[in-house]
Amino acid sequence: MKLGIGIGWRPEIADAVEALPGVDWVEVVAENVCPGHLPASLARLRARGTRIVPHGVSLGLGGADRPSEEKLGELAKTATALGSPLVTEHIAFVRAGGLLTASPQLEAGHLLPVPRTWDALKVLCENVRIAQDLLPVPLALENIAALIAWPDEELTEGQFLAELVERTGVGLLIDVANLHTNHVNRGEDPATALDELPVEAIAYVHVAGGMEREGVWHDTHAHPVTEPVLDVLRDLRSRVSPPGVLLERDDDFPPAEELAAELETIRAAAKLSAPAAAAPAEGAARPQQPARPQGEAPDPGARERVAIAQAALLSALVAGTPAPEGFDSQRLGVQSRALAAKRADVVGKVAPELPEILGDGYRPAFLGYAKSRPMRAGYRRDALDFAEQLLVAGRPADDDARRRLTQWWEERAAPHPPRRGGRFVRAARAALVRR
Repeated sequence: MKLGIGIGWRPEIADAVEALPGVDWVEVVAENVCPGHLPASLARLRARGTRIVPHGVSLGLGGADRPSEEKLGELAKTATALGSPLVTEHIAFVRAGGLLTASPQLEAGHLLPVPRTWDALKVLCENVRIAQDLLPVPLALENIAALIAWPDEELTEGQFLAELVERTGVGLLIDVANLHTNHVNRGEDPATALDELPVEAIAYVHVAGGMEREGVWHDTHAHPVTEPVLDVLRDLRSRVSPPGVLLERDDDFPPAEELAAELETIRAAAKLSAPAAAAPAEGAARPQQPARPQGEAPDPGARERVAIAQAALLSALVAGTPAPEGFDSQRLGVQSRALAAKRADVVGKVAPELPEILGDGYRPAFLGYAKSRPMRAGYRRDALDFAEQLLVAGRPADDDARRRLTQWWEERAAPHPPRRGGRFVRAARAALVRR
């Protein structure tokens, strides 16, 4: 299925996307679409025949838990409402803890890498099969960018993806910016990954910008696409002609003419040379895959082992617990600060009244709150909990700001802000649950 050149549709650039020349298709964040009330811009795009692909970010198919049937049902409805030819998600986990570990469930608010182990592969494959059974269209999964690496991994990224495709038949969404990110942050060669993965399984390709900070590359989706990322795209294009290539931009949106110019640059890079083949040439062999462990029967213990490992990592990142053995504690600190900063940014967008009320004090206040309060129930609940904590502490000091914050909280949460005693009772109950 040919898609062509596309761009990520976002409400902030909806008008620009509709007017951009040469856009063959768009991708939309699935969780931002209500199937029964499509944004007018998406409805117009669909009416004129532009293909729309929903891109999920919250399933956590790489997590230890089985995927939520409710979330899969919503994704299926979205795909049907948009007339989508396929849906996409990520090879990542986004939450950990809960019943499998007898501990509170924690939310990452971010896509975190799964360990490239046989255990994690078994869990991922089972989750993918569950998703495939409940979705009305084919599924493709994206490789993610990572700041951290799991110790004692048993497969390379290319090997892991090749095994995933072999066992499930799932498509691949290859993000060349993520391959570049993992090259900078984890020393992984993009060319080696492309050598090892089944390029014929690629459904489409993501291209995005980023920046270097604290000695690591951050996949921001808020900066122009760099030449090294385009080089990875050119390398991929020399091996296969991808059905589609899409520009992702999620923040700091440039003027429409800059988006158009970047799309043209990507179009040129994607067509620089004819592909050698969509599969290895006759007589050629892929790099050898590692020996599979004996016994491919379902392993009920794999989920528990993956659950414990992922919960320990996520707790270190968002709850300040010690770094699990084998991890780089300095790199975990970078990832932890990045998660807190993203959390502050998203809460500020979900509840823009909070930065308005608190002014310059919003960010330091939220980052202080985040150190002791892991996110457990999504960003909207996080915003309410943050405001509640400030009010219980008698903050902000300015009477007018505190009055406005109280009014904001009351309109969304409860008739009256909690008293200090009520806060202590809830904290005691939470401590008992954790024991």
